[in-house]
Amino acid sequence: MNINRPPNALVPVEEAVDRILDKVAPVEAETVPLTRSFGRILAAPVTSPINVPPFANSAMDGYAIIASDSSGAARQSPCRLTVVENVPAGETPSCTITPGTAARIMTGAPMPPGATAVIRFEETSEFLPVEDLPSTEVLLYNPVNAGDNVRLPGEDIKQGQTILKPGHRLRPQDVGVLAAVGQAQVPVYRRPRVAILATGDELVDIEQPLTPGKIRNSNEYGQAALVEKYGGEPVMLGIARDTVADLTAKIKQGLAANVDLFLTSAGVSVGDFDMVKTVLAGQGEMQFWQVAIKPGKPLAFGVLHHRRPVPLIGLPGNPVAAMVAFEVFARPAILKLAGHTRWTKSSVWAKLDEEVTNSGRRHYMRAYYYLAENGEYRVTTRDSGVKVQGSGILTSMVWANGLVVIPESITYLPVDHQVEVWILD
Repeated sequence: MNINRPPNALVPVEEAVDRILDKVAPVEAETVPLTRSFGRILAAPVTSPINVPPFANSAMDGYAIIASDSSGAARQSPCRLTVVENVPAGETPSCTITPGTAARIMTGAPMPPGATAVIRFEETSEFLPVEDLPSTEVLLYNPVNAGDNVRLPGEDIKQGQTILKPGHRLRPQDVGVLAAVGQAQVPVYRRPRVAILATGDELVDIEQPLTPGKIRNSNEYGQAALVEKYGGEPVMLGIARDTVADLTAKIKQGLAANVDLFLTSAGVSVGDFDMVKTVLAGQGEMQFWQVAIKPGKPLAFGVLHHRRPVPLIGLPGNPVAAMVAFEVFARPAILKLAGHTRWTKSSVWAKLDEEVTNSGRRHYMRAYYYLAENGEYRVTTRDSGVKVQGSGILTSMVWANGLVVIPESITYLPVDHQVEVWILD
């Protein structure tokens, strides 16, 4: 990684992400009840202590038989067997199946000793009744092979098998499998605690009245929602004013809350009142970059000194730039903290509805992608009530369901050119 560049040179996006992730390590694990494990990241492998299913059982409602007793069976020449038992699910068979006998059996019920197959009701006189046939007898209308409609022990999961590996995000089906093997407690990474701090004298909280020159603190709330979206626990610190004393106090408050990552917004550009750089430099080892990204060129990153090092990402102040920078830089950091092993953004490839131009930075353009009638994805970057890509137009993020990624090497793309679209929703 080349970091020997002029002070004002733009840092490539991939290099900035790599340098951030290099300072981030997964948080420690905790054990939670299975009922609270959904969406969490597994911290240790799960090995099954049992076979699933634990015993041979019927996969159908039907009759458990010896398969060879059905040889040659047909509608015109059925095979006749004596029914010796009825086996519901949850009960243990009491009879052994011998040649010429059968057990009526329900789905999931244990296979009786001696039985080698199950013939479905639909292939017997239970489905096509025969007049005057005794209730103790059944006619078979089709042949079956040994093993037909039988679930063998360990067919799904074998005892000692590793069923889930560390780093796996638990989905509903995973929770079901854990229940099947009796995993009542699950080792997962705890949720990373992320401090969120908005800075600026111009900010007021959402319940405060607006006065001349003031704007509401939207960044903190949007960032908190994004932290939750990606599995973190937001620690909202409110607004830090543009003074060294207030900003220092807020940072110490966040560190005292034992956070794993610190996010600030605003105060990292070249303005006269951007105090964040000064304070952060005094609280830790900080770097301030001009990143080759649009929107959101100014970015701070470093480590705050505390009982343990706490990484800090200083996001831009403009709300759209802050959200885009979160997706590019903070999202992978939070995912790595939470135990994920992959943080590539989900995306689709779509054809442009209009031409686009680029200024030489990696451009993440707000966009709306959709499935066209011909079955291909298309995407527009202009067809909204806003119709602009300004970094202060927060409603454009409401309209957008994706971000078109234009590489820094591209200055122009024509209509119908295929582009990568990061999925936001």
